[in-house]
Amino acid sequence: MKPPKRRPTPVKIQPIYRNPKRTGELSEAAFMLKARTLGFNPAKPWGDSERYDFILDTGPRLWRVQLKCTEVLRARGYDVQPIYSTYGKGKITYTADDIDVLIAHIIPLDTWYVIPIAAIAHSTSLRLYPGIPCKCARWETYHEAWHLLQ
Repeated sequence: MKPPKRRPTPVKIQPIYRNPKRTGELSEAAFMLKARTLGFNPAKPWGDSERYDFILDTGPRLWRVQLKCTEVLRARGYDVQPIYSTYGKGKITYTADDIDVLIAHIIPLDTWYVIPIAAIAHSTSLRLYPGIPCKCARWETYHEAWHLLQ
């Protein structure tokens, strides 16, 4: 006589809860892969004291890149803040003295925005609408705009 068939015990899959630092690290790894896939040579400065996260060698020049990422959809768009904090001074917007380009990674869609610092001009928040119809999609010209770095 054969033993009765047992149903496998269901495996509980726990959601992944990442802290913002870990999420940023994963996005940095994704950026390194994306940059290399496009033929660029990314380099990570030692430590985290610079205003930029990467130096991107595109051949003709070196770019100071600040990488921002988001994974939360709010009001039909994804928010990125092009600011940094300084002890005693609060939040400060990036300028051309700090970085050359801000690259935003929309994690759930694995899509990118390549925004020159001149385009940001004192903006403290960017609302990105990748593939989402919107009348006020100001930043969509920079969606996957890797050609700006060549």
